[in-house]
Amino acid sequence: MRQDEEQGLAGDETRQERREQRKRRKREKMLQHGKSLFRVYKDAVLKRLRKKEDKMAKRHNEGAGNFYHHNPRVPTIVTAHAEGRDNAMAASWHASISMRPPLIGVSISPKRFTYQLILESGEFGINFLPAEKAELIAALGGSKGSEVDKFQKFGIKKVKPLKTSVPILEDAYAAYECKVIDHRTYGDHEWVVGEILVTHFDEGVFTDEEILDLERVAPSLYLGADFYVTAAKDSLRLLDRKAYGKG
Repeated sequence: MRQDEEQGLAGDETRQERREQRKRRKREKMLQHGKSLFRVYKDAVLKRLRKKEDKMAKRHNEGAGNFYHHNPRVPTIVTAHAEGRDNAMAASWHASISMRPPLIGVSISPKRFTYQLILESGEFGINFLPAEKAELIAALGGSKGSEVDKFQKFGIKKVKPLKTSVPILEDAYAAYECKVIDHRTYGDHEWVVGEILVTHFDEGVFTDEEILDLERVAPSLYLGADFYVTAAKDSLRLLDRKAYGKG
């Protein structure tokens, strides 16, 4: 009987040892799993930090890349009329050149139908649309005037020009009628310079100084790669250049 008891006790101890071994193995396994998860998390954090540092670091590319670094820019709708045909195209490469006389330049690919109409007529229009018309800007930029009447296709309304035959868009908060005074080839584009003969604008969306009132209209801004944004009205600041120039 005593021998049976001893054997039973020995069996209990063996089972207890096995249970302890299983517990140890389980703890070791959990510990290893925890270490693996920590390594994965650590690697992810380090990768994110390195990515953030890479974004902050200054880089240098040969040439201009996608040529979006100087954006955002205010996109325009360039319009033209010749031989009974109207057309409109989107263009973001434009610049003011002179106050007296008032000159503006726009960069246009010679492949564009609008460019051909401008050469034939010697005139063009520059139209500025609000942010809620960004879809129209994209549509005009993504269609060909040589294949379709854009004004009919997109239901564009016009107002009568005063000194030219160029279409002026009714939805534009500002527009210029221009007479071509020069055009030159630069690279793969033509730089077309026009004298502004007439300025059309919605009086209610401009201040007394003829500055766009962001409380009344949100201008379209083009970031590049078909992305559009607008200006935040609460970001407006008046910075007196003369005061700041004194240091």
